[in-house]
Amino acid sequence: MNQYVVFWLAVLVVAIIVEVITMGLTSIWFAGGALLAAIVAIVGGPLWLQAVIFVLSSLVLIGVTRPLAARYFNKNLEKTNAESLIGKKAVVISAIDNLQGVGQVNVAGQEWTARTPEDGIVIPEGSIVEITEIQGVKLIVRLDDSMKDVVPEIRSDAELDPRYLEEQAAPVSEPEKEN
Repeated sequence: MNQYVVFWLAVLVVAIIVEVITMGLTSIWFAGGALLAAIVAIVGGPLWLQAVIFVLSSLVLIGVTRPLAARYFNKNLEKTNAESLIGKKAVVISAIDNLQGVGQVNVAGQEWTARTPEDGIVIPEGSIVEITEIQGVKLIVRLDDSMKDVVPEIRSDAELDPRYLEEQAAPVSEPEKEN
């Protein structure tokens, strides 16, 4: 057995050991490349061809089979509590108004602070909303499609409040320079 066959078999064994230790689908693809390079070495292929076979076959295995294997092995992973809420329905228990900084929903028996994706929209109490994302400890929600014909679009009173309008219209002044 020539020295290159031994080398590729050693690479194969090391890649398998690393894969067994990490269980992260990280090095198994290189084990496949090492196996093919060892076969090329056994039939007497030159070292450059062995290296090319190793690199190309490893890349092909990573590119083609890794997404399939990752999907197969990760299909039973449970989402975290928060991640599992995205896409679920919730009931508004306190009107949601970003400009006034208020709003709560009840989802799966838990109360959460809720906001809409944009300011100025009010979602009234009793409405059904869909959770679209989570930002910190707040749920970002939108009115559920089933409610669009039932609940009229309401704009926030805070938009009409003169204090709010002054805040929005007030130019940002630069600090005075000291002489």
